[in-house]
Amino acid sequence: MVATVLRLRYRILANDLSRRPWQLVGFCFGILGAVSALGLLAVGAVVLALTQPEGTGGVITVVGGSALLLGWVIGPLVVAGLDATVDPARLAPFPLTRRDTMLALAAAGVSGVPGLATTLAAVLASLVYLRTPMAAVVAVPMGALAAMTCVVAARLVGSLSSGLGSNRKGREIVGTLVLAVVIMTGPILSGIVALLDRTADLWPRLQAVAAILSWTPLGAAWAVPADVAAGMPLSALARFAVASATLVVLWLVWARSLDAAVTTPVRSTSRAVRPGSLGLFGRFPATPIGATWARSLTAWLRDPRYLRQLIVVPLLPLLLGLTGGVTDSPFIVSSVIVALVLAIATYSDISYDGTAFASVLASGIRGRDDRWGRLLGAASVGVPIVVVLAVLTTQLAGAPERLPATLGASLGLLLAGYAVAAVSSALLVTPVAAPGDSPFKTVPGQTFVSGLLVFVVMAAIFVLALPSLVLAVLSAATGNGAFGWAALAVSLVVGVGGSAAGVAIGGRIFDRGAPELLQRIKAFPTR
Repeated sequence: MVATVLRLRYRILANDLSRRPWQLVGFCFGILGAVSALGLLAVGAVVLALTQPEGTGGVITVVGGSALLLGWVIGPLVVAGLDATVDPARLAPFPLTRRDTMLALAAAGVSGVPGLATTLAAVLASLVYLRTPMAAVVAVPMGALAAMTCVVAARLVGSLSSGLGSNRKGREIVGTLVLAVVIMTGPILSGIVALLDRTADLWPRLQAVAAILSWTPLGAAWAVPADVAAGMPLSALARFAVASATLVVLWLVWARSLDAAVTTPVRSTSRAVRPGSLGLFGRFPATPIGATWARSLTAWLRDPRYLRQLIVVPLLPLLLGLTGGVTDSPFIVSSVIVALVLAIATYSDISYDGTAFASVLASGIRGRDDRWGRLLGAASVGVPIVVVLAVLTTQLAGAPERLPATLGASLGLLLAGYAVAAVSSALLVTPVAAPGDSPFKTVPGQTFVSGLLVFVVMAAIFVLALPSLVLAVLSAATGNGAFGWAALAVSLVVGVGGSAAGVAIGGRIFDRGAPELLQRIKAFPTR
């Protein structure tokens, strides 16, 4: 049964690559990158073994192996997502036992490009013990154990992010919380490393960190060969017990979460509404623009796919403050980065409508009204957030004189983003997560070209916001507050004018091509 599932998985992969040439290009680049990294790892391991003192390889492998496990849990989830071809929801209808399902999922993880690269890297790490053959032999099975731990840990996090099979709202909340933790982990670790580097020499600190990690689930498996090389068999056995227990515990917890995910029925998340209550629709004008405004704002306030865009709002200033201090420039301009994130978030917002976009077309709404309503809905959330964040960061940093420039750059990017999105979302439809999906799940239909579209949109935003950005930079460089006030004025004039022009252009495009947009939405696998 497991072999059959794997054959189907590779058949689907082959079909996807044959139909999407750009996805094939990206896949080939991924393989070339993995092969190049493995080659460098092998050369580095041999050089380390032949030129460095005994024990150096053990420290490097423990620290690097711990980072690898964290990378499996964090990096692939954020950058590329879990492989959605083989997941519990798709396997649940078939006569597979829990053991078969787990083996199929684990085998799919190990046999993918990241899994194969990780396994080979773990095996090649044994080359650092060339001068101690026994340790090199022990390093091979321990590397395989570490690689399997990486795969199971990643699968467990993916299962937990789905809310343990509870109702859709529960899955969305748990997935969002896990995403927040994932976003926090990397910068915090970077800050810790930077702090260690400032307080003492790096190598003694690495040795101290490796000594701690070697007794944790992160680095125990990688420390066993080092103990064998150092002639400490009891310590090696103890660390082997920690590494084995880690894999067993992860497997058992994954099994329980998998049971919940495939056996707990999905409960309805509907709620009773008072008779006559229309929510935001009852508070906005009864016009096409007002109805679209209310619908867009409701999505921003209630749809987790939109709310996840807002995670960066509280986390980014916190992370920049922790890593660089509240008086540094990165913390002060965090509102500018937040504005850019919010500006890009709506570049293809019709995609989030899904097939419900048909009801928008059935209403007979004009393109200009749809564009204004969506823009106002996003601005009702984005503009207050950016203004409040700019005020708070400049005040906390003790630099209120930089508020006009910071606010000018932030609003310049945000309003430019809304102007560009008014046009781009009438042209582009991209694959997006379905309602209730885990934020770490790969969205079927994504291609190399669709990934490049984000950079095209970002370039257009920067071009439109360039006048306010240049004035803001001049204000920060010269200390002249007049440039800051000019940046704020230019951002408002160019942003509002650009938004009006974007609505006019996007409205005409919408009127001509909206039915085609709906057909493209229906063609996505998630629909």
